[in-house]
Order: sequence, then C-alpha cells, then structure tokens
Amino acid sequence: MINRNANPAVRSGPASKENGQDSGDPTERSGQAIVALLNQAADSAKATCEQAINTAGTLSTQLRAAEDKVKLLESELRHYQDRASRAEKWLSRVYKEIEQNFFNAQNTRQPSRQ
Repeated sequence: MINRNANPAVRSGPASKENGQDSGDPTERSGQAIVALLNQAADSAKATCEQAINTAGTLSTQLRAAEDKVKLLESELRHYQDRASRAEKWLSRVYKEIEQNFFNAQNTRQPSRQ
C-alpha cells in the first residue's frame, strides 16, 4: 500500500506555496494528477481485495456446510444399503422356507399317477 506520508515531496493535496511550488506549473499539475490516480487505484485495489476476502469467507462457510451434508448423506446411504442387504437375506430365507415347507411337502404328499 502506498504510504502518502513517507516522502514529503509527494503530496496528494494542492501544492504548497511556502515550499516554493507553483500550482500553475504543468509539472506540478501532472505530478498531482498522477498521485491522485495512484491513490484512487490503491483505494480500488483495497476495496476489491476486501470484497474477495468476504466472498472467500462466504464460499468457505458454504463449502463446509456442503461437506457436512455429504457426510450425513453418505452415512444414511450406508444405513439404507445395510438394511437392503439384510432385507434381501431375509427374503432369501423366507423363499427357501416356503420352498421347503410347501413345495417339497406337496411333492411328497401327492401320489404318483403312473
């Protein structure tokens, strides 16, 4: 950042008559205009930097919230996958029980028609 007080020869205000500077001198006017533009650029850069920092902070907060949501959804996914797996095992067991108790029993009870 530009320190306006570091060099007394560079001032952002009008030229001082007590330093022997003539405000009508084109060199003085050009120097003052350049310093004024530099000050404007520095202020603009500072504002842009502050806006970028604020945006980065907001995005960082949103990212953390999204990561937390992803962890929660992954946990729920594992839970429901486990439930589905257990349900499939039970369906397989029920199927086998039905097959053994009803279909095999009917085959042994029915007389042969030969």
